[in-house]
Amino acid sequence: MKDFLRFLTSKVFWKNIAFIAGIAVFIAISVFIGLKIYTKHGKAFAVPDLRGLTVEEAELVTRARRLRFKVADSVFLSHEARGTVIDQNPAPNFRVKENRTIFLTINAMSPERVPVPDVTGVSLRQARAIIETQGLTVGRLIYVPDIALNNVLRQQFEGRDINPGEMVNRGERIDLVLGEGLSSRTTFVPDLLYLTGDAARDKILESSLNLGATLYDESVDTAEDSLNAFVWRQRPEYTEDLQIRLGSTVDLWLSVDSTLLPVPDTLDLNIPDFFDDEDFIIQ
Repeated sequence: MKDFLRFLTSKVFWKNIAFIAGIAVFIAISVFIGLKIYTKHGKAFAVPDLRGLTVEEAELVTRARRLRFKVADSVFLSHEARGTVIDQNPAPNFRVKENRTIFLTINAMSPERVPVPDVTGVSLRQARAIIETQGLTVGRLIYVPDIALNNVLRQQFEGRDINPGEMVNRGERIDLVLGEGLSSRTTFVPDLLYLTGDAARDKILESSLNLGATLYDESVDTAEDSLNAFVWRQRPEYTEDLQIRLGSTVDLWLSVDSTLLPVPDTLDLNIPDFFDDEDFIIQ
């Protein structure tokens, strides 16, 4: 025991301890520096804006920035140049490390073709769900005399009856010929103010009406503006007891300028509506 205690207090023991501690510190510093170099700590680059570029142009830009890219998806938008980038992840100016992969969505050279589903004999609500699941959209609602209200009698495309299974471009509109029923031929006008264009169109269809003119004001300048624009005016205007004929059209005015939103008529002036009397029925 005395020999062991003498060893713990000897210079040889503490020299060995100092030597081991030095090696441990050296290894820790080396690992830290190595990781810092490997991960290029603190060196981040802004992601370039690749939207609107072709795949070849995107490759040149990403290679020059020491980045990578991968085409993750493709869609077809008729209003965008074919074969160009329409979306990217991460977004432009997002800071990333070297060799980061940028995932791109490309506008296809030609639209995808899909078969038209059979929606005859089902309700408007069911038909809409089936059509949208197929990648298509509901177009005009055409009401004709029939005992079954909102029952799909025929389906049409570009003014002609279309058979189930016929191929059309994805995103095309399928018009529906519907029964208007015997007991009621009117529906309440929905309140569309503050809604986006897409949300307003959905609500119009749910009310068995058609979207008429869609008018954007000068504040809507970009594609993003058009997506964010809200309804600040509609025709016919919404009132609680106003009804119009099934299949009537509703016109929309859209803007991103919130100052255009109507101010409540606190003075109860009862300002008259600006649409024709023949377009509506007040119960």
